[in-house]
Amino acid sequence: MSELIKIATVSGRPIPLRGNDIDTDQIIPARFMKAVTFDGLGQYAFFDVRHDAEGRPKGHIMDDPRFQAKGPRVALVNKNFGCGSSREHAPQALMRWGVKALVGESFADIFFGNCVTMGIPCVTAAEADVAALFRAAEEDPTHNLEIDLTAMRATYRGAMHPITMPAGPRNQLLEGTWDATSILLAAHEQIEATAERLPYVTNFQRK
Repeated sequence: MSELIKIATVSGRPIPLRGNDIDTDQIIPARFMKAVTFDGLGQYAFFDVRHDAEGRPKGHIMDDPRFQAKGPRVALVNKNFGCGSSREHAPQALMRWGVKALVGESFADIFFGNCVTMGIPCVTAAEADVAALFRAAEEDPTHNLEIDLTAMRATYRGAMHPITMPAGPRNQLLEGTWDATSILLAAHEQIEATAERLPYVTNFQRK
């Protein structure tokens, strides 16, 4: 039986991604969306922002040695992050690069929803708090930024900042109901019992 995965806290090194209205085409260019699965998309996250036309690195912060710590990452973003087309590949690319949560001023609705269905919390904070987190992370990125969905706060280098998230998605993460597949697997006995009572299922015969 599959157990529900409850997400109350996420901790990881910060990766500051400055800029308003960063759209999904910047996060993952369309030409990299031809794969059958999402495997390997992490290497293409922000590819055109990180490389020139010949594929040479341009010195993007994601390639800065100061921000190359292994393990989970928490992205810091500004306003309307994830706007543009509703491609699920955008949060998939970020997740496969290492991003497990995002803190920002605001998120595009569809991007936010795609993140929740993948178990990636997107929390918002006041502009001043986001600015403070950016400054602290850029000054010293060697600490973990912790997102606490129970206490609703983000903590970095001892400084705590209040965060917000709509009650519905927050409860989904806290209760583990964000993962539809796990919910179905956990309820397989009830599903089988229901199927046995349905005449169009029990009387169905394959030819």
